[in-house]
This record gives sequence, structure tokens and C-alpha cells, in this order.
Amino acid sequence: MGANESLPGNDPVPEMHHYYSKFMRECPSGQLSLHEFKKLLGLQGLDPQGDVYIKRVFDIFDLNQDGFIDFLEFIAAINLVIRGKIDQKLKWYFKLYDADGNGCIDKKELLSIFTAIQAINGYTDMTAEEFTNMIFQKIDVNNDGELTLEEFINGVEKHEDLMELITKSFDLSNVLKVIQNGRRHSI
Repeated sequence: MGANESLPGNDPVPEMHHYYSKFMRECPSGQLSLHEFKKLLGLQGLDPQGDVYIKRVFDIFDLNQDGFIDFLEFIAAINLVIRGKIDQKLKWYFKLYDADGNGCIDKKELLSIFTAIQAINGYTDMTAEEFTNMIFQKIDVNNDGELTLEEFINGVEKHEDLMELITKSFDLSNVLKVIQNGRRHSI
């Protein structure tokens, strides 16, 4: 067995085949727009809040930000959320927060992303400002008002409460349940 890491009963191939045939049937061009994404997942006609959520997820899955999701982006995002190790997820979150792509997260970027996701998930144990200040207070070790990838990962891994908060706040498993099981009929 050695180099072959695949676990019995955890074979992704039938699942991938299912997603791929669904993807190509809905999107023969291989470039999925937001409209096609909703159609693929059977999520047309949602209430405005649901629409905002799906748009946000679409933007997160669109890794190269070209306005389309290709099959590899689709599968990469699904795999990361289902099977990703915690440091992979943290790197992904960091990339998501780093809106200007300069390799650091500042307070404004974190506040903006957390406000958007809070609006989508309805998670309100604390305000976006309180959340942002707490993150920086706990993990901005050199107090420069910016978080590097290293500060972010080390800080979140060191503080279990932060890890739990971030995981809970940015949980995409509801979306994946919809993708896997079809649209929920009760809201």
C-alpha cells in the first residue's frame, strides 16, 4: 500500500465523476458563471439572503477571480472544505482575507470580510469590530497592524477559541450539503 494514501471506502472517484458529469452537462464550456452555478446546484429563486450567500460562495470558489469557476476550482474548493487539513484551510482563509493580495491582512480587510460573512451566516456572538480587534490583539505579535501568513496560522493554531470561532464563522459545510444532497425544500 505504502505510497498510495487512499483509504478504503473513501474513494473520491465516483463522487468526482458525479460532479464532473453534472458540471459538464450544465456547463459544456467548462466555465461556470454565477447564474450557471446556481442552476447547477438547483438554487435559483432563493430569498435575497440566500442569494447573497451563494454569490459569496461563488466568489470564494473562483480562486483566480476571473468571474467564472472552472472544474478544477470547483473540485479544489469542495475537497478543501471536506478533506482539507487545518493549516490548508487557514492558508485558504488567509488568501480570502488578503483582499489586495499583498501578503498581509490589515484590520480593514479582516473587518470587511468578516462583516460580509457575518451578514451571510448570521453569526452574531460579537460584532465584526470586536472580532477584528480580538484577532489582532491576540495574534499580531509585532503590533504592526498587519498579519502575515505565519502570524495568522501560528496565532490561530495557538488559540483554540480563535480556531473554533473562525471555523464556525466561515463554515461552508451547509453549502456542501446542498451540493451533495440537492436543494433543501424547507427554509
